[in-house]
Amino acid sequence: MKKLINDPQNVVAESLEGFAAAHADVVAVHTDPPFVTRAGGTTAGKVGLVSGGGSGHEPLHAGFVGVGMLDAAVPGAVFTSPTPDQIAPALQAADGGKGVLAIVKNYTGDVLNFETAAELADAEGVTVRSVVVNDDVAVEDSLYTAGRRGVAGTVAVEKIAGAAAERGDDLDAVVAVAEKVIANVRSMGVALTACTVPHAGKPSFDLPEDEIEIGIGIHGEPGRRRIPLAGADEITEMLLTPVADDLGLTGGEKVLLFVNGMGGTPASELYVVYRRARALLAERGVEVIRSLVGNYVTSLEMQGASVTVLRLDDELTALWDAPVHTTALRW
Repeated sequence: MKKLINDPQNVVAESLEGFAAAHADVVAVHTDPPFVTRAGGTTAGKVGLVSGGGSGHEPLHAGFVGVGMLDAAVPGAVFTSPTPDQIAPALQAADGGKGVLAIVKNYTGDVLNFETAAELADAEGVTVRSVVVNDDVAVEDSLYTAGRRGVAGTVAVEKIAGAAAERGDDLDAVVAVAEKVIANVRSMGVALTACTVPHAGKPSFDLPEDEIEIGIGIHGEPGRRRIPLAGADEITEMLLTPVADDLGLTGGEKVLLFVNGMGGTPASELYVVYRRARALLAERGVEVIRSLVGNYVTSLEMQGASVTVLRLDDELTALWDAPVHTTALRW
């Protein structure tokens, strides 16, 4: 294992320390327990947005704390859910008096710990609602989940719900927007290599040099099938087709196309995937009107990518376009 780390047990704490120092104009990092908030603190009179999950997926979630997106994020240990005693103070910190929406990826630990934290926050007078992101079409009931996994579609949920909260929508309306995104976003990924969790010190699964895993999860969970290495166009079709079919896309619809890197794949390759995915959508008569390409929901240094499609209407497009200023996403 070759990594730019010191003690594997201190990776998350030292990473957060550097993150805080590098981006003090955007975020504030709290250490006991660890969670991240906006540098300017809570915005009074606005619905708060909180998300979180295991570390190792950066910039998710701390990289999306800022104006137009999250108010707080809670990083657990690498690939491990944050604990309720971390999440509860983040929920309280995000409360501006109009309630808080927790955006939770569908992993059993995350769901249970956010539920417990919401009860703790409620006891302190904070109204908390939750939505569960389950955009991965690859498999049901994986090692970490009951039902579909939450993956790269989480970025769209956080961005669009964040814009709704920023414009002053009440809690019910922000929840409704988040649920609308969840109902209209789907993803699927591929792994070319495994990743190595620092405290484990070895690859999280065995993947021969001449094989790839289609439908992989962001923690290295098994996908739909393992196949011989193929060309980028063929792999992209294996990802895009089930996504588009599951959404039931028809000619004339407009979408956001998001090609996400798993951490170890260069941008040049992600654009090769984007090129083919966009062409496949055009063949269906589907118009790509918004795009995002890059490493946003990673799996440490895994080589691979995921393809996400979000069905857009005028409301979702306007909310996607709304200003955002975080460390990882800004326009």
